[in-house]
Amino acid sequence: MKLPFDNTYARLPDRFHARVSPARVRAPRVVKVNRALAEVLGLDAEQLASPEGAEVLAGNTLAEGAEPIALAYAGHQFGSFVSQLGDGRAILLGEVVGRDGKRRDLQLKGAGRTPFSRGGDGRAALGPVLREYVVSEAMAALGVPTTRALAAVTTGEPVYREEVLPGAVLARVAASHIRVGTFQFFAARDDREALATLASYALSRHYPGAMGSGNDALALLERVVDAQATLVARWLGVGFVHGVMNTDNTSISGETIDYGPCAFLDEYDPAKKFSSIDRGGRYAFGNQPRIAQWNMARLAEALLPLLAEGEQEAVRLATERVERFSALFAAAHARVLRAKLGLAREEEGDLALAADLLERLASNGVDYTVFFRRLCASAADPAADAQVAALFAEPGAFRDWAESWRRRLAREEVTSEARASAMRLVNPAFIPRNHRIEALIQAAVLRDDFEPFETLVRVLERPYDDQPESAHQSEPPQLDERVQYTFCGT
Repeated sequence: MKLPFDNTYARLPDRFHARVSPARVRAPRVVKVNRALAEVLGLDAEQLASPEGAEVLAGNTLAEGAEPIALAYAGHQFGSFVSQLGDGRAILLGEVVGRDGKRRDLQLKGAGRTPFSRGGDGRAALGPVLREYVVSEAMAALGVPTTRALAAVTTGEPVYREEVLPGAVLARVAASHIRVGTFQFFAARDDREALATLASYALSRHYPGAMGSGNDALALLERVVDAQATLVARWLGVGFVHGVMNTDNTSISGETIDYGPCAFLDEYDPAKKFSSIDRGGRYAFGNQPRIAQWNMARLAEALLPLLAEGEQEAVRLATERVERFSALFAAAHARVLRAKLGLAREEEGDLALAADLLERLASNGVDYTVFFRRLCASAADPAADAQVAALFAEPGAFRDWAESWRRRLAREEVTSEARASAMRLVNPAFIPRNHRIEALIQAAVLRDDFEPFETLVRVLERPYDDQPESAHQSEPPQLDERVQYTFCGT
């Protein structure tokens, strides 16, 4: 099989990566090929879904043009710096320039040991592969920048965690796999030459419009800060909790990357965390903006040798850029909240109105997604207010707020139906509910039944459509269905 590879990262110096081949597996079987994404990439979906395609997607056969490598990087993990991490179970096959002209990495996740495996087996279990497929594709449909899932295959071999589980490989597509931790890797080794090479490479690949300033590192820092501020604002808009915002999981391209113990809010709670390893709540829902800025400070530190000749000036430039994060995030988040509330223009009291609402949602245990979707109906017709108020433990909490909201809406010359239609484009009816994901994983792992997986993927392709035939997929969990903890899966 020949794929249209053009591998620029593999041509960087050897210290950027390790040459490695995927490990063979016993009996690869295609679970799903993302046909729409394959079309964008200029790949033959039928060929990928064939037995020959399964061999390629599992790593048994290298497609013509592939140059498999594992990328080197470091990172802060829960605040503690590790000077060498790297791709321990992921192998970059190469880069594909799609029909849209965009360059993307094609990586196999769970393809075997690499020099960065640190004692791990380099494999992936089926559950985490299905979780990443579902959530990353849902994020794409929600309009949130993200890596994508091209395919999932089972390996016919077990992996050993706390229990024996079926193995799988995810074929992942990303704008690139360059992370904050990639820069930290070279900064920790005082390798200024590699830092400069990486900064120029990343800028030209992801932000080519910023080339030519004479200071690639500073231009890159500015763009990444902006991209991350916007990204996290979008996370908060859909109730997404990444779960493990380490610097090695922070993409330079501004995409959401590495869906491990991720989850979506059911009831609104800014302190909500799901990850079993985040015992202190470092990466809780409402803490994500602060952590993203912290991660940007770590990127700035890594780039200091390139920002200016003198250390004092370099620190000044870095500090200025990192401090801009707060204002950039606040502006992006305000845009998200106004859109969710159906506000067409900006007014001074808007953020106070939104903050008041979020406090009421939290104190009443209201489901975040269901509330905002029902609010669309209230925007169209105040008679729907009763259904919205019924979501609150104290219905009067909504009615009091709604009076202020309607006074604000009345100051805009927008028809009710136009406002409601606009709100439906930003307030999803469907998200990857945690209990739905757990149920589909159990069906696949215990019964080799992939129908729940297929069904949820299909529904989540259209998250902003009502889909009455699938309405049950939008329902919050019952008390006994609630997912309290999610796991990384490594």
